Amino acid sequence: MELLQLQYFLVVARLEHVTEAARILHVTQSSLSKTIQRLEEDLGVPLFDRIGRKLRLNEFGSRFLHRAERALFELEQGKQELSDLSSPEQGTLELAVTAASTLPNILREFRKKRPNVQFHVQMLTTQEMVKLLHRGEVDYCLSSPAIEEEDIECQIVFVDPILVAVPKGHRLADRSSVSLTELRDEWFVGVKRGYGTRDLADSVCKSVGFVPKYVYEGDEPARLSSLVEAEIGIAFIPSTARDSREHIKYLQVENHELVREIALLWHRSRYISRAALEFREVVVEYFAVRSKQTN
Repeated sequence: MELLQLQYFLVVARLEHVTEAARILHVTQSSLSKTIQRLEEDLGVPLFDRIGRKLRLNEFGSRFLHRAERALFELEQGKQELSDLSSPEQGTLELAVTAASTLPNILREFRKKRPNVQFHVQMLTTQEMVKLLHRGEVDYCLSSPAIEEEDIECQIVFVDPILVAVPKGHRLADRSSVSLTELRDEWFVGVKRGYGTRDLADSVCKSVGFVPKYVYEGDEPARLSSLVEAEIGIAFIPSTARDSREHIKYLQVENHELVREIALLWHRSRYISRAALEFREVVVEYFAVRSKQTN
């Protein structure tokens, strides 16, 4: 059994599509198919059910995938540990976020301490983020909601009130607070389902007897302020993401606990580099200062 066979198997198993896997791996389909076939011969069992040109991971394949992921995970951790020991001032932080509004300030503070460390950031839904966490493919996730699972470490760093953003000309713009039931007939702009703030707001609204009506659903939370300002709709926006635009008014929500928890997440078994440890310190310190400012 060869390391290359395991690496190819992981990609094919996750995609269940040889053509797409070959494209990602930059190899020919025939070469990839032969590699998978040799792995199956080494193991003495088929790992996929072949239906025409389609592949489906079978029970043998599912069980072996779990073991292969763990084996490659440990090898990757060893590689990262040696890299950290040999070049502690270099390296790349892999980050995933569902709560992105505070990230620019956090990264700016971190860069002051570690100017030579690069970072790669992905904006993901909660489900996508958890998948990367389980695979050990990211150093940290900055997430809302918090995630409690066996192999995931979760540190809640901030409790963030969710506000209602309305344009200055709106019927509620002269108010400082609003009850959810008063929003029953409003049109909303928001992110798609799967993002923590959207799912939380929808759930709380449903508990008081209505489902928000969305005229816009997107993947970029930062765009919501401009849509509110343009009077396309109102929005649920976390306090950490509020925009200082003069044509938007932010209202507190009355009578209901509408807050999101922002958490820092990491895989319990992933090697944590010195730079990653410092990043965690920066995140905790940033939100500690923010908590003092809001209290």
